[in-house]
Amino acid sequence: MSFLKGTKLYSIFTGTCPVCHQEAMYKKSNPYRLGAIYDMHERCSHCHTKYKIEPSFFYGAMYVSYGVGVAFAVAAFIISYYFIGTSLMTSFYAIMGTLVAFMPIIMRLSRNIWINFFLHYDETKVKSASHSE
Repeated sequence: MSFLKGTKLYSIFTGTCPVCHQEAMYKKSNPYRLGAIYDMHERCSHCHTKYKIEPSFFYGAMYVSYGVGVAFAVAAFIISYYFIGTSLMTSFYAIMGTLVAFMPIIMRLSRNIWINFFLHYDETKVKSASHSE
């Protein structure tokens, strides 16, 4: 995925700092460790970007989560109903199973998308931070 480095997609899909793309924002990389799903570092150790910009900053990620959940649900429906050829009820169960199984990923993706609305990649921060070490 290094070909995307410097883009918002890189930060969103890898969960790295949106400013320098050098460090993971989350303390645990596995989103299925449900006890630590929201545990984030306070700041990036590379460029010192503060992740929680203000108190309750990530509440806005709930709105993004709804859209991401709908996208997963539509994908599950299309795959189960049109490609596999299941009934509507079975497709409904596929949607529910998909949403439950991918809930931790949806939650993290939503946070990553939300923070990338407000913070942008800055190549000068990458260079200045690496030169100061």
